[in-house]
Amino acid sequence: MKNISKEKAEKEHFKRQKNFEKEDAEKIFDKEENLFNKFLNISNLKEYFEDFKDLFSLFKDFYKGNYKDVPWLVIASIGGSLLYVLSPIDLIPDFIPFVGYLDDALVFAACLKFAQQDLEKYREWKNAGSSGAKDGEAQTVEEAIVR
Repeated sequence: MKNISKEKAEKEHFKRQKNFEKEDAEKIFDKEENLFNKFLNISNLKEYFEDFKDLFSLFKDFYKGNYKDVPWLVIASIGGSLLYVLSPIDLIPDFIPFVGYLDDALVFAACLKFAQQDLEKYREWKNAGSSGAKDGEAQTVEEAIVR
């Protein structure tokens, strides 16, 4: 089994970011429920659930045209890291017990670090536009998975 380091995860993150194309977004939207389930149920990913929800929301709002104040590299970073999480074969294959999702968490953490400033701007924008959930926005985790 390969050892995974922060440096390897960051390298993989930037590789995925570089290779991400707009057409790849449909793969992510088609697997939305799978992503939510992974971030809810996989121990290495659970700690990132709130950040995942916000990054996914940013990603979705960008593609719907609701929010464009974000550089393409950030969108590519989010998309590339989510595709990485969806892939069962990566630096550490997901089927390996206990450590199979460690690399997924580290690649997602690298994405989060890269996108942090833009994510904060998005959160401010989103919070300024609503006192609660926006029309059509999920209010519970279960509603988030269904959408």
